[in-house]
Amino acid sequence: MSTLDAHFHGRHGAFSLDAAFSLPMHGVSALFGPSGCGKTTILRSIAGLNRMAGHLRVGDAVWQDAQRAMPAHARAVGYVFQEASLFAHLSVGANLDYAIRRAKAGNAGPTREALVDSLGLAPLLPRMPARLSGGERQRVAIARALLTRPQVLLMDEPLSALDGPARDDILGVLEALPAVSPAPIVYVSHAIDEVARLADTLVVLDAGKVMASGPTNAILTRTDLPLAHGEHAGAVFRGRIAAHHADAHLTEVDSDGGRLLVSAPAAPAGRALRLRIAARDVSIALSRPTDSSIVNHLPATVVDISPDPHPGHRLVRLAVGDTVLLARITEHSRARLALAPGLAVWALIKGVAVR
Repeated sequence: MSTLDAHFHGRHGAFSLDAAFSLPMHGVSALFGPSGCGKTTILRSIAGLNRMAGHLRVGDAVWQDAQRAMPAHARAVGYVFQEASLFAHLSVGANLDYAIRRAKAGNAGPTREALVDSLGLAPLLPRMPARLSGGERQRVAIARALLTRPQVLLMDEPLSALDGPARDDILGVLEALPAVSPAPIVYVSHAIDEVARLADTLVVLDAGKVMASGPTNAILTRTDLPLAHGEHAGAVFRGRIAAHHADAHLTEVDSDGGRLLVSAPAAPAGRALRLRIAARDVSIALSRPTDSSIVNHLPATVVDISPDPHPGHRLVRLAVGDTVLLARITEHSRARLALAPGLAVWALIKGVAVR
């Protein structure tokens, strides 16, 4: 499988970086961590804007090694910044046309018409950037970056300057991008809800070093990492719509962990979904309940039990189907049920977020 392989090391001012990772050349890969951990430095190093020592291979092409480094202007990257950097003197349509003139010959990518349609830009084409909202500017910036036909699309916290409604709008746009463009996305964020909603692969950074990397759910459910112990701790499943029950306004979804009933999304049978299940929304029973309002019950096996920062609580990892689920329960409940690794139980799921 084609990959982006990188190892950057050295100093940038007072900051020291030594980070090596491998990302798939498809979907969304997130660089996650607190401010100052090296996320943007890595993104700028991929783009060639920072000159850090190391190597970078994108697919079959070497962009940097010990002997040479491809200059920034020769690297086929699209870059979306925190603030949309549109040309203020050009209309939206002219901004897009400028990107087309800079497109890398021979690279695959969506057409102007396809992006205008998928990102809802038609009403904006004659307008000047100063007359756009923050969310509208970011949609145009994403389209402009994709029209250069990059081999890699880099996104540096593109939602950080947006308010709630605009942020939700752009999140929906970002979710649809892998179906619109073949370019893999390297996405920088310190917001775990964004990562859980968008990323297929996750690289966790701290103080300039890689703490962990791999498939998103495998990283989110690792109890040796801080992600599993915060307020937003949970698991991310892939699913596919199996059937709709219009009378009950519910939909059956076949997921990595088993079949679930969720609030009916407006999508046809067979549509792929991403399901997020928070650790606080999972309870554990020794037998399958028959008199509960909770409708989602999955057979599971206790993998391990860890301390949790919440006083009097424990974090339980559960193997369900082909994946792992997290449950945050009280120590009192753990002792009462005599939970231990290897025990067969039922996971009772009170809520499922569908994307």
